[in-house]
Amino acid sequence: MDNYDILTTGVIKQRLVNKITYNSAYNEKYNNYGEKGNYLSYLRLGVLIGALGKRPGSIVDVGFGNGDFLRACIKSIDKVYGCDISDFPVPEGSTKIVLKDISNVDVVCFFDSLEHFDSIDFVKDLSTKYVFISVPWCHNLSDEWFLNWYHRRENEHLYHFNEKSLKTFFTNCGYECIFTHNFEDIIRVNASVAPLPNILSCLFKKL
Repeated sequence: MDNYDILTTGVIKQRLVNKITYNSAYNEKYNNYGEKGNYLSYLRLGVLIGALGKRPGSIVDVGFGNGDFLRACIKSIDKVYGCDISDFPVPEGSTKIVLKDISNVDVVCFFDSLEHFDSIDFVKDLSTKYVFISVPWCHNLSDEWFLNWYHRRENEHLYHFNEKSLKTFFTNCGYECIFTHNFEDIIRVNASVAPLPNILSCLFKKL
């Protein structure tokens, strides 16, 4: 595939990038989800608490979009932080931070955000007990499938994962996978990939 490399982990990475601009207008688009955004946020929070078997005391949402997940967390988690490259504000009751300020938190979340980074190697250095992540599920059935895949989004999604490559990447970063599911498909149905799952979600514990 031109302009894509398959790394030793199996992760697919775009080689040459003309990266899009992330600004407040980009974050605002998530308001178009309406009530689905709220449903998805509470679903994510409920699954996280269920998978952990407890409520975390602190949480960071990296790439927080319009802040829907932060608003859900504020009601039940003591310390809530948002991290985003744009200047979009976090909701009242949460604190905006940058990646380097993440320190000794219970959970760091990446909901449709890790694939946007120029480099993802920083994951191994995160000061957290757990990482909860959702990514578009790249089944990569063929070059044609990949090039026509809805989630490929050249210059926006720079990394692509399937279950094996995501777990391999996190294992190499010093994490153990303790939960895997495609629960977001309850809300985020994508007929173009059916009957295959659309969104991959994993909870990783740092070793």
